[in-house]
Amino acid sequence: MIAVNNVYCVGRNYKKHAEELGNDVPSEPMIFLKPSHAICALDEGTIALPQDAGEVHFETELVLRIGRAYEPGIKVEDIVASVALGIDFTLRDVQSKIKAKGHPWTAAKGFRNSAPLTQEIEFPGLDALNEAWFSLRKNGEVVQRGSIANMIFDLQTLIDYIGEHYGLGEGDLIYTGTPEGVGPTAAGDVLELYWNEEKWGGCTVG
Repeated sequence: MIAVNNVYCVGRNYKKHAEELGNDVPSEPMIFLKPSHAICALDEGTIALPQDAGEVHFETELVLRIGRAYEPGIKVEDIVASVALGIDFTLRDVQSKIKAKGHPWTAAKGFRNSAPLTQEIEFPGLDALNEAWFSLRKNGEVVQRGSIANMIFDLQTLIDYIGEHYGLGEGDLIYTGTPEGVGPTAAGDVLELYWNEEKWGGCTVG
């Protein structure tokens, strides 16, 4: 895989997903980070996840790879080099406990293999992205299906917000948020990610 620098993740960027977890819909982008060690490939192999920390939930997302440094006024088309699909694996029980205490989410979101990625394609243009659907199949059944057209904060808003507040440079990734339908996974589950009807990658949970 290509070297990764910063891994930015967007929380609660789909209204129905925020509602399904009983969370407020944010008024500005909610950004958190994952370590680069969370990245691994969705290349049909087995991905080892913690099996002793409560439920592990899948959250399927469109992922942007940044191709150049952010400058004010830069457009999505000029800064994004490629796109992929990814899973933001989350230790949901751990997250609930640390949220109740007001602690950072790192323990629930930043463990190894918590941000696997499919193959990447060259940025296809905003129109193509907005018209497409992505989905996750768990053991052959579609459990998540979403379109970035339904995001609360669109791609340009996310890039401007992250670039202005934290900086963006070549090799950075942005996990842009997950639609409704998140749920638990367990050892032995087969997860497959699709762009429209084309399979982009998958794994077996270990």
